[in-house]
Amino acid sequence: MFPEYRDLITKLKATDKHFIKKFNEHNELDEQITALEKRSSSDVTSELKLMKSTRLHLKEQILEILKSHQADA
Repeated sequence: MFPEYRDLITKLKATDKHFIKKFNEHNELDEQITALEKRSSSDVTSELKLMKSTRLHLKEQILEILKSHQADA
């Protein structure tokens, strides 16, 4: 995720608790989505849709954090 920000991500993971929380939430949710997609049963469709929406929102938040810290640099 966001290879162009690799160095900044590494720095923020070491120094910014809010960033770490969002980053970890995104990764955990991504793993859950992958596991559900492997099952691919119709009973998880609405749950999966909500999870994907949440994951996208987290990704957008992470990008905003990265952009704001890049502007500070």
